[in-house]
Amino acid sequence: MIDVIEAGLFTTVQDGGRFGYRHAGVPAGGAMDAWAYRLANALVGNNGDEAVLEATMAGPTLRFRVEAVVAVCGGDFPCTLNGRTFALWKPMAVEPGDVLEVGVCRTGFRAYIAVSGGIDVPPVMGSRSTYVPAQLGGLSGRPLQRGDALPVGVTHGRRVIGRMRWGLASAARRYIGGKTKTVRAVPGPEYDEFTPASRRQFFAARYEVTTQSDRIGYRLSGPTLALVREREMVSEAVVFGTVQVPASGQPIVLMADSQTTGGYPRIAQVAAVDLPILAQARPGDFIQFQPIGPEEAMWLYKEQQQRLARWIAAIRRQWEGER
Repeated sequence: MIDVIEAGLFTTVQDGGRFGYRHAGVPAGGAMDAWAYRLANALVGNNGDEAVLEATMAGPTLRFRVEAVVAVCGGDFPCTLNGRTFALWKPMAVEPGDVLEVGVCRTGFRAYIAVSGGIDVPPVMGSRSTYVPAQLGGLSGRPLQRGDALPVGVTHGRRVIGRMRWGLASAARRYIGGKTKTVRAVPGPEYDEFTPASRRQFFAARYEVTTQSDRIGYRLSGPTLALVREREMVSEAVVFGTVQVPASGQPIVLMADSQTTGGYPRIAQVAAVDLPILAQARPGDFIQFQPIGPEEAMWLYKEQQQRLARWIAAIRRQWEGER
């Protein structure tokens, strides 16, 4: 078990997502930054889709009752283990009584805290992910609270892992750092229904992430976007990364916990390859959309997944060597 001494600002249990229920209005959800999530699991020797903790802006303080291996990946969160610096993007052995403190994020927005064996809450609809709007999954369908106790799956115990090195932190800085985050986007189904000036502005201007942003969607602030002519839309399918434009003319980027259908015009769809960048944007950051074609977006995502698979394979080889 893991005791929650402090819960952090918004810390939830997340895994790879809940699939097969969109027809019932339940989104896939899961970890917002799949890159950090998958690498965190690999670093602690998990098979790949175990549940982790996703911390937003300010992380939790946890006391371990078991021997385990822990890794923290994602944004630049200062971390300590028993008061000593705990390095990000590296595995660390913990013993019963050890206390891990994840502080306030300096850059980026989300951290993923993986534990060998995974966070072993009961699966709901095939997933342990927390979907707060419907109070599904995780720990009673809600963010962590002080005093919670988190069950842990079968762990690997303490291992000699001090020699394991991959340089993941430097790779992470390339997609997490920076006040302005460039994300590539494919023009959406209603793109041509916007005025020429709006189409130009969407890809030329920077849009600020407002405080009205969460796992459901990011409300952006910037140049107003307008349709050539107003019309009533029938609700259409939307997914993580869909950019909708409501009557205010200010775009909303839908995130992992967004609804499955929406009735606002879809000006663009963020390329899957850049969703981890989007997930690490915080209020006050700026989003710069860059146009990309669907074929190139698919090719870049495939290349990214191959690169991720190589990282994970290298980590697993070192785990096998440690055993």
